[in-house]
Amino acid sequence: MSRIGKKPIDIPSGVNVDIKDNVVTVKGPKGTLTKELHRDMIIKQEGTQIIVSRPSDEKIHKSLHGLTRTLVNNMVEGVTKGFEKALEINGVGYRAQKQGKKLVLNIGYSHPVEMEEPEGITVEVPAPNKIVVKGCDKQAVGEFAAKIRAKRLPEVYLGKGIKYENEVIRRKAGKTGAKA
Repeated sequence: MSRIGKKPIDIPSGVNVDIKDNVVTVKGPKGTLTKELHRDMIIKQEGTQIIVSRPSDEKIHKSLHGLTRTLVNNMVEGVTKGFEKALEINGVGYRAQKQGKKLVLNIGYSHPVEMEEPEGITVEVPAPNKIVVKGCDKQAVGEFAAKIRAKRLPEVYLGKGIKYENEVIRRKAGKTGAKA
């Protein structure tokens, strides 16, 4: 049996969960999330807990068991605490700034790169070389952070570019002198 899948999900106070035909809607202080989950999975609410179970021990059901439980747990966690990803910008003259709902990046191109904030996501720029992406949907936060990072990937020779806060860039040695 799946160790993750059989754990019950506790519903904190102030969070409403609605389950109809494997469409789970979670409402909380940070927002509302709705997700349609696989039709074979059995999702029940028992008091202040959500129980996810599987109909059989087939391989597909075993793999979906833990996934379904994790998706529902991330929804509950997202509407209570929220998720965030921090990015760092490294490079001379590289910086970020916020203009209304737009994120403006100066990252070595001849023009500034402008990115519109998606719905349900907030972007903060606490310092010119730091960006924090926040939201209640874990997938959307990670996806937007990856789009920002993709605008200027970290470079292995000089270390310039946009990287996640906890990411380690393995540096390569540059050229050595020419041999005669």
